[in-house]
Amino acid sequence: MSLEAREDIDPTETAEWLESLESVLDHEGEERAQHLLSRLADRLRRDGVKVPFSVTTPHRNSIPVHREARMPGDMFMERRIRSLIRWNMAAQVIRTNKKHKGLGGHLASYMSSATLYEVGFNHFFRAANGDFKGDMVYIQGHSSPGIYARSFLEGRLTQEQMDKFRQEVDGDGLSSYPHPWLMPDYWQFPTVSMGIGPITAIYQAHVMKYLDARGLQPMQDRKIWAFLGDGECDEPESLGALHLASREKLDNLIFVVNCNLQRLDGPVRGNSRVMDELEGVFRGAGWNVIKVVWGRLWDPLFEQDKKGVLQKLMDETVDGEYQNCKAQGGAYTRENFFGKYPETKAMVEDMTDEDIWKLNRGGHDPHKVYAAYHEAVNNANERPTVVLAHTVKGYGMGGGSGEADMEAHQIKSMDTEALKKFRDRFSIPITDEQLDSGDMPYYKPADDSPEIKYMHRRREELGGYLPARKSDFEAIEIPGLDDKMFASQTKGTGDREVSTTMSFVRILNGLVKNKRFGKQVVPIVPDEARTFGMEGMFRQLGIYTSEGQKYEPMDAGQIMYYREDKAGQILEEGITEAGAMSAWIAAATSYANNHLPLLPFYIYYSMFGFQRIGDLAWAAGDMQARGFMMGGTAGRTPLNGEGLQHQDGHSHILASTIPNCRSYDPTYGHELAVIIQDGLKRMYQDKENCFYYITLMNENYQHPEMQEGTEQDIIKGMYLLREVTGKKGKGHVQLMGSGTILREVEAAAEILKEEYGVGSDIWSVTSFNELRREALEVDRQAFLKPDDEPGKPHVTRCLEGRKGPAIASTDYMKLFADQVRAWVPTDYHVLGTDGYGRSDTREKLRHFFEVDRYFVTVAALKALAERGEIERKVVTDALKKYGIDPNKPNPLVS
Repeated sequence: MSLEAREDIDPTETAEWLESLESVLDHEGEERAQHLLSRLADRLRRDGVKVPFSVTTPHRNSIPVHREARMPGDMFMERRIRSLIRWNMAAQVIRTNKKHKGLGGHLASYMSSATLYEVGFNHFFRAANGDFKGDMVYIQGHSSPGIYARSFLEGRLTQEQMDKFRQEVDGDGLSSYPHPWLMPDYWQFPTVSMGIGPITAIYQAHVMKYLDARGLQPMQDRKIWAFLGDGECDEPESLGALHLASREKLDNLIFVVNCNLQRLDGPVRGNSRVMDELEGVFRGAGWNVIKVVWGRLWDPLFEQDKKGVLQKLMDETVDGEYQNCKAQGGAYTRENFFGKYPETKAMVEDMTDEDIWKLNRGGHDPHKVYAAYHEAVNNANERPTVVLAHTVKGYGMGGGSGEADMEAHQIKSMDTEALKKFRDRFSIPITDEQLDSGDMPYYKPADDSPEIKYMHRRREELGGYLPARKSDFEAIEIPGLDDKMFASQTKGTGDREVSTTMSFVRILNGLVKNKRFGKQVVPIVPDEARTFGMEGMFRQLGIYTSEGQKYEPMDAGQIMYYREDKAGQILEEGITEAGAMSAWIAAATSYANNHLPLLPFYIYYSMFGFQRIGDLAWAAGDMQARGFMMGGTAGRTPLNGEGLQHQDGHSHILASTIPNCRSYDPTYGHELAVIIQDGLKRMYQDKENCFYYITLMNENYQHPEMQEGTEQDIIKGMYLLREVTGKKGKGHVQLMGSGTILREVEAAAEILKEEYGVGSDIWSVTSFNELRREALEVDRQAFLKPDDEPGKPHVTRCLEGRKGPAIASTDYMKLFADQVRAWVPTDYHVLGTDGYGRSDTREKLRHFFEVDRYFVTVAALKALAERGEIERKVVTDALKKYGIDPNKPNPLVS
């Protein structure tokens, strides 16, 4: 009697049902059996009977032995190659730390995943070759030394380069983790910031389908492979977009989760089983789930398990105990695992402790891994697939030296005795004398050795070598400012009042209509297109979805109705800034990953930009993304009704932290047109390695025509908008402003003239960030080349020789404008919006944050008074005149 039947009220009937099911399986196959079970479940539901439900399966391999795809190739040779890679990986990390203690590196992660990668490299990962664009492989960050070791054996990296692991400053070093910025011809994707790899891989697969559906680039059966850890799945980004992958039928996507049961400090789920948890999450999200739990050495034991006792034991055992079994050895496993039931104890009575310890986990068995990958590649059924592979962290390093140890993640070296055991286990021809001498030599067979020839042959059959990144692309000729898409904004709006958001939408409409590259423009929004006035593009361009539109939208009778389309151009990703940003990253790196440049514009609430997706934005910089991030409803005060969490006073400060992000805060449409045109030319025609963050406002006002000759100053970050002549002897000031507050600055200039006779020069500062970067470089050159005539920063040249103090006002924290203080050649005073946002009218908010026209006026008067050019009483009277309470709450702390 089976375990399930011990409390069965009618075992005979149960046995008959099971025999019937077995007969169907034997004679008609799995599909017929599944159909019958599905019909039975439907019948139960019809009468309201609850159907037994589980998103998890027993703790064993998903693919039974009789269905495993047979692994091709030379198994002995592949094991030999894995051993060589393991040794050279360890040598690289250990040699580095002997030479420079503290540089670090990781041994245990790759040790646990070597087989997972090697089966892929030998049989599945296809490189770009000819017209085929290649698969994409997201390598888990901590495994990078193993990937370098493979490239070393292939001859792609030299020993000198291997010895420069984590030593990059002097050039030709190998980066600690996958970093395309530092190794632009090698790594494709930065992944070591946990969760970034999984979510960006999902949207990479999404954009690949999008390109195919729009006829821009065929799928070619390309696959996205993403390797991640079980502990990494705790990050919300790792699992937060699983539903998109199943909804959009991303059968080009394969996750491989290395379930070594350990994160950095200890077990991932010591009191349960992380594989069960992940199986439920992925299966519930609609993915194919393939579990690779046990290796071939377990198969004979499963054959003996006629009563299901071994399976019961496996299903009861928690991960903390599985870790013990590997850490404590065979005798411990015999007593504490198999010894729990007489039946399982009897199964191993003829096995030695060594035999028990060698019972392998599925992720270390290439045959089981190959079968799983083969299933993932060939039987996706329009669904994404995840392979959950059971492994041992630090596999091969030995007990006490990292294998299944709690501190395995932190181990960066091994003592001599441990290295000898490691050498013997993997049959590396290194002598005791070499190791006793303190040396840790690499071992690379001759180029004509069987191992090296086998490696090259396998990669040749798969199209070439990986990882590899191709960064060049065919340049796109960008129209000049006289093109109508830009000229419509440079000519001003006359009496019409529009926002910079609407100016941008008009430019975007012009771009998508361009005959040369319009189809390559990719508008991306989270779920705010109507907020930004983009709903007119719904009908014109369509919203991409893999299934098209299966319904008639309720606004079908309207001019700007909601239209979904398989060939839609807009990526409307729903309420997910992280998802939309990941889609933008995929599009912004398409020039390298698909060899097809796309021109992506990601439009979103600026407050929900960098602070929410800052890690992704940093990864975009690492990946050398090209495109535009458009921060809508920007600034602390234009979005008057939304309040604290919506009002942005610091996104430009956050943007300034990314070295290759050029950020601008334009006020007028002509400034926006100049910046976008220049950005397109820099990124896609001149191939400059940068991307753009541009803020947009929702406030409507008239936009002046562009002054001839100001284009370059707009790009540099500051230009003279106009001069206001005051009365002789009444003083003069330099008024600087950006974004929507420049309008308050202009109004203040009129007040100063009309009421105080003070003249002013009004400067539109399109980018304090760009001004600072240029100034820092000028200072750097002066420091490094003291004999040369020192240059002058743009902000200095603009203000030098001008009369009076300078007052800068923005809708951002004071730090934003204050960052150029060192290069302003006069007294400098800054107004900004420090503090949390508020809900109120724009006028009230600007008064509260002390940046409205009256505060600008008073700040200018105070600056003149400090110089002795006017009486201090003028300032006191002005405070009273404009209703400014000296005891008003400080917005920074109130």
